[in-house]
Amino acid sequence: MTAHPLHDTPGDCPGPSRRRFLRETAGLGVLGAASACAPERRPAAPGGAGFTFRGARQAGVTTPQQPAALVVSYDLAPDLYGRAGRRAVRDVLARWSRMLDAEPAPARLTATVGIGPLLPGRLGVPAPDSLREVPPFPGDRLDPARCGGHVLVQLCADDRRTTEQAATTLTGLAADALRPRWRQTGFLSPTPAGQTPRNLLGFKDGTENPTPQEREKWVWAGDGTFLVVRRVHIRVGDFSRLAPRRQEEIIGRHRADGAPLGRRHEHDDVDIFAKSPQGRYVIPLHAHVRAASPRFDGGARMLRRGYSYDNGPDDRGLLFLAFMRDPALFVRVQQRLAERDDLSRFIEHRASAVAYVLPGARAGEDLGARLLV
Repeated sequence: MTAHPLHDTPGDCPGPSRRRFLRETAGLGVLGAASACAPERRPAAPGGAGFTFRGARQAGVTTPQQPAALVVSYDLAPDLYGRAGRRAVRDVLARWSRMLDAEPAPARLTATVGIGPLLPGRLGVPAPDSLREVPPFPGDRLDPARCGGHVLVQLCADDRRTTEQAATTLTGLAADALRPRWRQTGFLSPTPAGQTPRNLLGFKDGTENPTPQEREKWVWAGDGTFLVVRRVHIRVGDFSRLAPRRQEEIIGRHRADGAPLGRRHEHDDVDIFAKSPQGRYVIPLHAHVRAASPRFDGGARMLRRGYSYDNGPDDRGLLFLAFMRDPALFVRVQQRLAERDDLSRFIEHRASAVAYVLPGARAGEDLGARLLV
């Protein structure tokens, strides 16, 4: 690895390097004061403040969902590729690693870093298995300027101000090597502790997430995972004008408590084969939960951390964030939704991205150290 002033090893932090780092981060927000050379990198606290990227896996995947989110996509500068590009990305990740080592993390902040499908080829490094672009689907109206990216960062915290400050700091530390491509904020509706948040349609969203045991099988690929991002515009007004019973038939759940149609509790099994005494499917053939059912994918599940977004009166909807061991699962599910889901008449996918979420950093390592060799 090429020497860089921010790659000084613990215990070997010359004065000029430290002063240079502090000058670079001055004025970049509350996180900009992170020390350039901590004598010992401490592991993340198991809860509350201190969620970081240290350990086998990054935080922000199975971390309890915070109320505010901000996703920022970056592109590598056009003149950087090959060895020079690898060095530039390593240096940025080193800066970010030292910033994120600051404790305690304010407002339960997590920063989850991934790489897009085009970056490995640009840098001349092997692409992780399953890292590939998500294809377009029927009904998509994707804005290329709001899709993709070489590096993707998911920031989550208890308030929007913290995520904005963190994004400002990360962008400042990226200098000219990584340039912002697009960004999208998200929020959760006020939700009592331990309950499932509701989306802009008023329905609970995220009920059928995998259990901790299922996550090991379906979410993690070793110590990494894959993140699929979709910005889904929703015609909230049109849906809201439907009768409540029709809304429930489209979703396949009761609005009041989130229980599947025909069942009594939110977490009851979604039985897509159950029929009424008259021989009709209890959950309609074109209901959202039927098309999304894991039964069509051998039980495979993705871990959803969805947020609502509001870009003004003409663009509101769902910031879909989902983690899985292979994005092919999302492709299969979304293909079914586009073809069979009655909800698709009220939504439009306008932005898309996929990223490989890097494994966590071991002691003495920076993010991406094992990938960008």
